[in-house]
Amino acid sequence: MASYMEIYQAVILGILQGVTEFLPVSSSGHLVLGQLFFGITESSLAFNISVHMGTLGAVALVYFADIKGMVVSVLAGMAKTIKRQPVVVESDTHLKLALFIVAGSVPTAFIGMGLKKFEDVLFTSGMLVGAMLLVTGTILWISRGFYRTEKTGTPLDLKRSLLIGISQGLAVIPGISRAGTTIACGMFCGLDRQTAAKFSFLLSIPAILGAEMISVLESLDQGLQIDATVIYGTLTAFVSGLMALKLLIKLVHAGKFHLFAPYCWVLGVLVLVLTIV
Repeated sequence: MASYMEIYQAVILGILQGVTEFLPVSSSGHLVLGQLFFGITESSLAFNISVHMGTLGAVALVYFADIKGMVVSVLAGMAKTIKRQPVVVESDTHLKLALFIVAGSVPTAFIGMGLKKFEDVLFTSGMLVGAMLLVTGTILWISRGFYRTEKTGTPLDLKRSLLIGISQGLAVIPGISRAGTTIACGMFCGLDRQTAAKFSFLLSIPAILGAEMISVLESLDQGLQIDATVIYGTLTAFVSGLMALKLLIKLVHAGKFHLFAPYCWVLGVLVLVLTIV
């Protein structure tokens, strides 16, 4: 078994990260399985960070207009506060969205930090990944009864933002899909499917940035070595992530989000059988 990553493995894992980061099948679970399959025991910190930055770039590109609008609104709100002028949050949709993302990120951060203590177990257990894939599949299948349109859905608010943030925190567990869980949670809370998908992906931005920043700070003494595997992994994660994100948005809007459930069930059972045998 090889302990270090080859370029072809970096390309495959980059594609795996990009596709599974956005499709509701658990990117962390697939990366664990991918590294176990290749026998990679020395995972590069720079590689892990870079592939996540690649998928983050895909989100930033697709939702650039919303991100730009939030940045402009937040800066304008800060300027008004400094000038002691009133800031009317209710009349600014981008400012409200930014505040909801901050609110949703709080429970994600607390849960993520709590589960980080168990990362040696969480990210090395094939059996855990298999079991959680079954859970993800079940959540996706249940969501088929909660598809709503903009006319029948309820508005995003603080309570719903916190609940979705909690679901995102629990998705740190490999096998639990972040995208699948947060979009389904949004629909369970009454959001229309378009709003649930948009909030899910925008909420991933601070989560990914925060997690990678913590990884960098904790490993400053190790240094970050940029090599060919990092470059190829980042590029493939970005391209495949962009394609997967656009595909999932179309499927969610079309009410076909739950169709990924059978895949999660089959893979989960397969992983459990192979792990036990």
